[in-house]
Amino acid sequence: MTQTKQRQQALAPLSCGSSQVKPWDMLIIGGGITGAGIAREAARRGLAVLLIEQKDFAWGTSSRSSKMVHGGLRYIASGDYKTTLLSVRERERMLSEASGLVNEMHYIMPHYKGKFPPPWIFKILLRVYDGLAGKRYSKYFKKDAFLSLNPNIKQDKFLGASQFSDAVTDDSRLVMRVLAEAIHDGAQAINYLKAETLITNEQGLVVGATLKDTSSEDNAHNNAQSYDVYAKVVVSATGAWADTLRMQASKQTEQSFHKQIRPSRGSHLVVSKERLPIEQAYTFLHPVDKRAVFVFPWENRTVLGTTDLDHPPLDDSEVGITNEEVDYLLTATNELFNDAKLNREDVISTWAGVRPLISEGGDGKRVSPSKEKRDHSVWLDNNLVTVSGGKLTTFRLIALDVLKKCREVLALDKSVMQNQTINDDHVFSDTAPTNPKFFTLPKALQQRLQGFYGRQLDTLLELAHEDDLAYVTDSNTIWAEIRFAARHEQVIHLDDLLLRRTRLGLILPHGAMTPLISARLKQICQQELGWDEQKWQQEAQLYQKLWQRYYYLPAA
Repeated sequence: MTQTKQRQQALAPLSCGSSQVKPWDMLIIGGGITGAGIAREAARRGLAVLLIEQKDFAWGTSSRSSKMVHGGLRYIASGDYKTTLLSVRERERMLSEASGLVNEMHYIMPHYKGKFPPPWIFKILLRVYDGLAGKRYSKYFKKDAFLSLNPNIKQDKFLGASQFSDAVTDDSRLVMRVLAEAIHDGAQAINYLKAETLITNEQGLVVGATLKDTSSEDNAHNNAQSYDVYAKVVVSATGAWADTLRMQASKQTEQSFHKQIRPSRGSHLVVSKERLPIEQAYTFLHPVDKRAVFVFPWENRTVLGTTDLDHPPLDDSEVGITNEEVDYLLTATNELFNDAKLNREDVISTWAGVRPLISEGGDGKRVSPSKEKRDHSVWLDNNLVTVSGGKLTTFRLIALDVLKKCREVLALDKSVMQNQTINDDHVFSDTAPTNPKFFTLPKALQQRLQGFYGRQLDTLLELAHEDDLAYVTDSNTIWAEIRFAARHEQVIHLDDLLLRRTRLGLILPHGAMTPLISARLKQICQQELGWDEQKWQQEAQLYQKLWQRYYYLPAA
């Protein structure tokens, strides 16, 4: 099994006998946006932090979200101004600090006679939304003015359209950027390490975890290296999987443990920009169940989303879209863009993720998943701090709440938690690249690369071969990003590279495994990862099988 040097170096301290290694201040289990955010906030305060992820970084919900950094209009409608205010402030913070990674996106809500919401209600809602942001984003377009610029939407009984703004991101790259910030401040992060069991002391308090290396197929046969890791506090940031470790920490059986997490699946379709050309997002109510759905431009493609369905109990396997969800999303889109006539043959790829909703009631009293609150919760069970729920937008605030809970276990100096320190510090470093190659790039690409890579951008450009600064076909990704990820971002499998470090597997036909592209990918993987022909063929086959089953259409 070929490992990157970075991962080998990260694993080295764990291989020593436990008596020779001082316990970490904090062990974080879960490498999504929540875990990355906690690592960032803890490391910047001087704590010795180890973050582990049982699959790949951002493998779960954090690479399969709807890519939206938003304040949450629906929270205002339900009277939850505080959640909206905090979310809007965090959105504005990220737009300011991480431009190119988090970008403003206009949303359009079309209004139709006799359909909810009428323009006047939405206008009031948007005034409040803009007021919370301290900026005037919204405007109203009358019928003729709007249709002259947007002739593709359904025109029967059309009244006009409201425009407002939120933001869009590449969620997986957001995780990697936050992790890079944490690592720069001293944190250690390792993927493909699973917390098999929690370690407890004589008092029954959690003091560490036994970790199993899951990076190789051989590990399925119990040949995996394992490590006993000790920490002053253990944090579970495993999202939709949070109940598993909580049950271990509380020493309850599955029958007696009250599960808090309600897994909810959200699925998406990707089609070409040519088949559905839009320059801004559209949000509207589904004609069947009146749920809010959306269509938006992303990575030179058009995305249709999302569903919101209860998902069966989770294991460690992938999640995929169902045929019913495919039909649901196509029906909604074709209702609004009634000349598009999209069908299954137009779909380039799909993705499905599981949201960790905090259930408000028992199984018999449950509301629909769409009506569950999106708040996060933090629990403390015998020294295990668990966090779940919440939104991508508020990951920093969630991390701060976790640190406050950790103070009940870990002796944190109060000065590191002062609000002034927290509010004045930036989440993202602001460093200007100096490599001459940067100044030869188009302005849009400069901004994107600065947002995606921050202080690592010079390293990326230094690695780039002469032809690596070219775009991969009609994507926004350049070949240098693939080379950098392979060298520096703990890529273990091909799907790490194509589904998370880059999104080529979601936006290019056949998951990016066409002859010309795969030949170049193979060359880079051989150069940077040391893969021989056999290893490349093995990874290519595994990836294509995975993509076909979980990132494309299910069998009809």
